[in-house]
Amino acid sequence: MVRPMSTLGPDDDPATTHFGYTQVPVSEKTARVRDVFDSVAGRYDLMNDLMSAGVHRLWKSVFVDHLNPRPGMNIVDVAGGTGDIARRILARCNGEVSVTVCDINAKMLTAGRDREIDQGRLSGAGAANLVCGNAEQLPFADAALDAYTIAFGLRNVTHIDKALAEARRVLKPGGRFLCLEFSHVVAPVLARLYDRYSFTVLPQIGALVARDRDSYVYLAESIRKFPPQDELASMLGDAGLDQVSYRNLSGGIAAIHSAWRI
Repeated sequence: MVRPMSTLGPDDDPATTHFGYTQVPVSEKTARVRDVFDSVAGRYDLMNDLMSAGVHRLWKSVFVDHLNPRPGMNIVDVAGGTGDIARRILARCNGEVSVTVCDINAKMLTAGRDREIDQGRLSGAGAANLVCGNAEQLPFADAALDAYTIAFGLRNVTHIDKALAEARRVLKPGGRFLCLEFSHVVAPVLARLYDRYSFTVLPQIGALVARDRDSYVYLAESIRKFPPQDELASMLGDAGLDQVSYRNLSGGIAAIHSAWRI
């Protein structure tokens, strides 16, 4: 379960950050996020299907289409959790691509590994590498990777600017950055409906299926705290990435941000 919330206000301590709608010491956020995903890891993939009525699968397909992976590429999927994006990339290239799932949460990686065992893909062609690591301090050499992907993970990072700087560092010149994340809905009517769903239905599903209402309240709040599309695009440019663009999905419920290291 999620740890008890701090009552710190945003102006009480300069070394605070948001955890959903609550301000917490910067030093605590990573552990709190880890607690959330420890709690939901076992039913994370099922919850994704229930929460989005399967639409997340379409978004991820568009995301991998946008990446257009090719055999021989070396790719990292950061905050890759149970390996959903990695499996899609591997399938697209018939296993002739190197994909590493890097996630700070060991339980999420374990859940993905267990599914690979069940499906007979634990090793060899068609299997992803699994690495436990922090998006703010990636365990990869400079200019080592052809592509960096992150799907529904960037909003959980404590220092987004540090994660983006790390993305640029590990990419080769000419390497591709792609982020799929919940974003800001562009149509007012849809935004109101989405808010009602996020703060009423979503926590109830979390309580019934994952037996953890609090974690899904946090997930809904974290989406609202994430930078809107244009602001994130500016942050990518500030991190030294080039040719920044984005594409809204489902009216801005999610968005794909694309950039390159030149």
